[in-house]
Amino acid sequence: MSDRTDILIVGAGLAGLFLALRLAPRKCTVICPAPVGQASSSTWAQGGLAAALAPDDSPEEHARDTVLAGDGLVDPVTAQLIAEAGPLRVRDLIELGVPFDRTAEGALALSLEAAHSKARVARVAGDLAGRAIMEALSAAASAAEHIEIIDGLKAIGLLSGSKKNVAGVLVRDSEGEVSPIYARETVFCTGGSGGLFRITTNPRESRGDAVAMAYEAGALIADLEFVQFHPTAIDIDRDPAPLATEALRGEGAKLINKDGTLFMPRHDPMGELAPRDRVARAVHIEALSEGKAFLDTRDAIGDEIEEHFPTVYSTCMSAGIDPRIDPIPVAPAAHYHMGGIVTDLWGRTSLKGLSACGECTSTGAHGANRLASNSLLEAVVYAARIADRLRGSDLPELDDTAKGISPPDLDDATLQTLRARMAAECGVVRDGKGLAALLDWIIEQAEEFPAGLVPRALVVSELIVRSALRREESRGGHFRSDFPDTSDTPKRTFLYKGQAGPIFIDPPTSNA
Repeated sequence: MSDRTDILIVGAGLAGLFLALRLAPRKCTVICPAPVGQASSSTWAQGGLAAALAPDDSPEEHARDTVLAGDGLVDPVTAQLIAEAGPLRVRDLIELGVPFDRTAEGALALSLEAAHSKARVARVAGDLAGRAIMEALSAAASAAEHIEIIDGLKAIGLLSGSKKNVAGVLVRDSEGEVSPIYARETVFCTGGSGGLFRITTNPRESRGDAVAMAYEAGALIADLEFVQFHPTAIDIDRDPAPLATEALRGEGAKLINKDGTLFMPRHDPMGELAPRDRVARAVHIEALSEGKAFLDTRDAIGDEIEEHFPTVYSTCMSAGIDPRIDPIPVAPAAHYHMGGIVTDLWGRTSLKGLSACGECTSTGAHGANRLASNSLLEAVVYAARIADRLRGSDLPELDDTAKGISPPDLDDATLQTLRARMAAECGVVRDGKGLAALLDWIIEQAEEFPAGLVPRALVVSELIVRSALRREESRGGHFRSDFPDTSDTPKRTFLYKGQAGPIFIDPPTSNA
């Protein structure tokens, strides 16, 4: 393994591998902590990738749905950009071997998901889209001569050069050894932060490390209070929680309480296909009051669930639940982080030498509430744009004098306490008293470490909680029971690191 590379991609999920493939013939290095494709949230994505592919659909309609779902905070330019590029990126994936489902006539089979006005989610084997996409990309990347893939390496810190530019990363290998990898351009494609919450659909290792590293290096960060909780994680006490894809509700599955009563009509006129934030709150409220909430697929899907949704079926059966005859117990789970490292339309962060792509970013595409299946779309659209920018560009000289810091990981006992408290006090429903108590506890834990060496999990959690405390309204994935109304002036949250902690910036009122 060389400790020098032209372009270093941190993360081997959809964003990282698609970017690496698009860079050809420019050489690049991809690093990841586990064998490629095995530790990424992309692999677990069930629904698929949203794009305006049907004859009666259009990018304009897709962009409009994206803006509406984002509850006032989606950048309309970004929404239109990803919607217009969507069909092209689906064709790219088909060329890479992704076997999207087809109708009997040979057209792409498209699913309807929450808050979409049209069926536009390209899927694979019902609920195997993420796995199929990652298998195709992993095979292509492993065979590509211009890509070096190194697994067993976890990025733990950014390297800063003499000109205060990013010059690579510090990595820790499986033996605990720390070493630098110098790069002319570094691209974070590391996923989200769901692992900070007790119930999550993300890999437990997804704890927002990239956001913490970028923040500590001075990058602009945005919208960290907006965490999307998927309303139908399968509630069988597994960590991470397996997912019951939204496509089930698109096919007519209903949410019921323990008595078999439909409850969504009491909460939202759109019922089961309301935006995720509203469905998640409804499931949360019902579970608190009734003890359990369930997804009933029996009438709408019945025996076809085994063939059409094999992942959900096999997961349920492994827990002793037969979804053909039993409703599926569900609970909200931390699923997607709308906030992250701010990038421009070409994936550039505010730090020279650092780009970012995928869930670790805040592009303005998702606002306060991500539209279902837009995450895979955003990842491939921005990966392609970063590749187009970097493929033939002149990059700065390699700086092998750059230095970095490597904070320790949080001990497991404290981490599990943090996860439990983040779920309880900064979860689906929040209030100022709980958030303030949680913030005090996080600060107390952080004070046990020297300045600059606070574990990443505490850094990111503190920023999420501070952002949630500061937003005294309810909007999208952020619901404050003490401020249940939505403000008439939608504003994003921007912050960067100051000498005494985060400095928040009051942006102009959004025109989204």
